[in-house]
Amino acid sequence: MNNISNLEPKEVFKWFYEINQHPRSSGNEKEVSDFLVKFAKDRGLEVYQDDILNVIIKKPGTPGYENSETLIIQGHMDMVCVKTDDSDHNFDTDPIEMVVNGDIMTANNTTLGGDDGIAVAYGLAILDADDIPHPPLELLVTTNEETGMDGAMALTAEHLTGTRLLNIDTEEEKEFLVSCSGGSNIDMTFDVKRESASGKAYEIVVSGLKGGHSGGEIHKQRANAIKMATRILNAIKNDVVLASIEGGIKHNAVPSYAKAVFFTDDFTKIEETINSMIADLKEEYRVEDPGLTIAVKETEAKDAYEKNLSNDIIEFLMALPDGVQYMSKDIENLVQTSLNNAIIAEEDGKLKLITSVRSASTSSLREILDQLAIIANRFGATSREYAAYPAWQYEADSKLRDIAIETFVKQYGEEPKVHSIHAGLECGLLKGILPNTDMLSYGPQIRDAHTPKENMSISSVQRVWEFTKSLLANLK
Repeated sequence: MNNISNLEPKEVFKWFYEINQHPRSSGNEKEVSDFLVKFAKDRGLEVYQDDILNVIIKKPGTPGYENSETLIIQGHMDMVCVKTDDSDHNFDTDPIEMVVNGDIMTANNTTLGGDDGIAVAYGLAILDADDIPHPPLELLVTTNEETGMDGAMALTAEHLTGTRLLNIDTEEEKEFLVSCSGGSNIDMTFDVKRESASGKAYEIVVSGLKGGHSGGEIHKQRANAIKMATRILNAIKNDVVLASIEGGIKHNAVPSYAKAVFFTDDFTKIEETINSMIADLKEEYRVEDPGLTIAVKETEAKDAYEKNLSNDIIEFLMALPDGVQYMSKDIENLVQTSLNNAIIAEEDGKLKLITSVRSASTSSLREILDQLAIIANRFGATSREYAAYPAWQYEADSKLRDIAIETFVKQYGEEPKVHSIHAGLECGLLKGILPNTDMLSYGPQIRDAHTPKENMSISSVQRVWEFTKSLLANLK
């Protein structure tokens, strides 16, 4: 653990380190789930593990709290696994290599997994302690949150009795989240037909973008690499034929990389247009994405899409909306509806674009999904919606929120920011199976989640730990 073992709070960072020794990409949580089960059994705690590897660990209340309302502490065990282009890290076998620099913890050219390993670490530290007053506890750790909240979707209330729930999956320290957006993914797929192409092959590579979380950071209006490549292709489509296009790796991350290959009979004819487009795009995104790099060079390719299909794909991608669509009319500076054209790739003769749509409004969500389906159909693609999840509606009366605010003010000397988020939280799904459970979401400071620059404030982890212990003591 080297210098990790010296960090405060020791009991929290001990378990964060242990969690990061296990592979836990979404869909590959068996080892870390079994680790949690073993943790419980080693301490004689009641534990349940379901077929999708969700884990529930129960601990009775401490003396004086035996008859208090049961509290659920909730987080997810999976993490977004993203690394830099030059990293050889293998997320299936290699532990996360944590790096400490002053107050900041990062990882060595990979995501850190603070989202949401820190929630699990808090939970394990509480369960492992014998000196923290608390009501009866149920630690709920779900799977596959990052790729569609599959764990929460499959969950039942069979082993959960809590009437209060703390979701520790918020990344701004002094914020309490009390509602969130719902959403859905949509696939739009072309059947690929290829033919031989004349001329030479060239590739466009878009890189150096910040990317980021497609919910929590969509308001920053960062460049989408797929859309950047598309805009260049659209400017030259009459003189080229597309051979391939790929980009993005996670449905909930703004794509920071894309590559397109095309054939042309006369590169000199389009070179000036390409250079002009590159200059325009760099100027357009100089504030939010100063690292934007667009490189064009000759490459090798054996064939291309049929010309009509090539034009359809380019125009389809060009016609798609992207980013913020509507702002909230109720909450200032809150995005109501957005979409992220997240991943495009070809496999088994099909070119598929995965787009993630989010909205706090059910009708607005439906509007965008229908719009995308219409655009896909007009250009000859099929569409399929999946992985829908509900919004978490605001509740005016929340005793848990009132106690948490009172606890926060006593520790911080100021009021927390109580608001909504334009992203999905598992609270929306959990409300469906626990409709009478009072819920609140918070967490320590985490920046650049879902990117290799993910970082977590060590002092923030300490302060949130102290707040959580105080809150537990006040939930008598």
